[in-house]
Amino acid sequence: CIRDRVLSDPMAAYDFTCKSNLVAIVTDGSAVLGLGNIGPRAALPVMEGKAVLFKTFGGVEAFPICISTQDTDLVVRLVETISPAFGGINLEDISSPRCFDIERRLTELLDIPVFHDDQHGTAVVTLAGLLNALKIVDRKLSEVKIVFNGAGASAIATAKILLEAGAQNIIVCDTKGAVFKGRSAGLNRIKEKLAAITNPERLQGSLSEVLKGAEVFIGLSGPGVLDRDMVKSMAPEPVVFAMANPDPEIHPQEAKAGGATVVATGRSDFPNQVNNCLAFPGIFRGALDIRARAINDAMNLAAAHAIAELVGQDLDPGHILPNAMDFRVPPAVAEATARAGLETGTARIDIDPERVGRHTREFIYDERLSPI
Repeated sequence: CIRDRVLSDPMAAYDFTCKSNLVAIVTDGSAVLGLGNIGPRAALPVMEGKAVLFKTFGGVEAFPICISTQDTDLVVRLVETISPAFGGINLEDISSPRCFDIERRLTELLDIPVFHDDQHGTAVVTLAGLLNALKIVDRKLSEVKIVFNGAGASAIATAKILLEAGAQNIIVCDTKGAVFKGRSAGLNRIKEKLAAITNPERLQGSLSEVLKGAEVFIGLSGPGVLDRDMVKSMAPEPVVFAMANPDPEIHPQEAKAGGATVVATGRSDFPNQVNNCLAFPGIFRGALDIRARAINDAMNLAAAHAIAELVGQDLDPGHILPNAMDFRVPPAVAEATARAGLETGTARIDIDPERVGRHTREFIYDERLSPI
């Protein structure tokens, strides 16, 4: 019987149970986008919405797990104990710096993917958009000066993926100004690690000071921190990603008035929305279909390039990313993620990545599924 098969071979759970297509959306409600620390009950509708996106864009069954504690040890222990039922864990809306410890510890403990979407989903889509924005202004990622405002979970993850993709000169600013190695004030353990890999010239000062001459601004902070004059102080034809939600660091019309060539935000009512739903459904679909042990940097980078490439000939300053409702995206991301997972050895089964892409399209369009 099935019970005996799973008992003798734990991997048989992927063949005979819901594990192969089930993801836990885990939150403690401590950092819900635009709402802050609202707790697990108020976070539940947000997590249910996330589950709908998983199903709609990736055919992934996702279940909200809203935890009534913000104790890191308890969160880790609870997720560890429920993990046998799931093929992956999506951490969501957990405050920084706790989210880093929770993700790291769960990744070490579990043999299934653990993915903090506020970090890596944002990072993947930002990289995709920036790759295309730099094509428009004819610049290379390795040659531009990139200044971040915000040093939370999403900013740190985005800075790291840009470095993985080839960026050489990143300066991150927090409320005390530029983060640099040796700064005495306001550095926690996470920011100390960030300081060691960014700001190679150890620039000091406020955002307005270190932004001068930069080609790229990336905001993952709060409203109104960037103004027209600051954009004017940047290099010619600057790129501005103002992604604070619901109110961006600068409104697009103001950024354009300051000389910005490409402007992106996190909002759907402006062009170039940086939307995590371009990434996480396809990433999880690809990871689940190869029965991945983890989602690694190579898989995230592959997802970003797949998203960027779908813009194709339609690339222009107002169109650097696919629309959030573009159903070409999840199959392309799933295929790219699966291929990278296979190449880097995190997959448990050998499967043609193109088959993963076809499987994703079947989920999205008609649910007539072939075995995977």
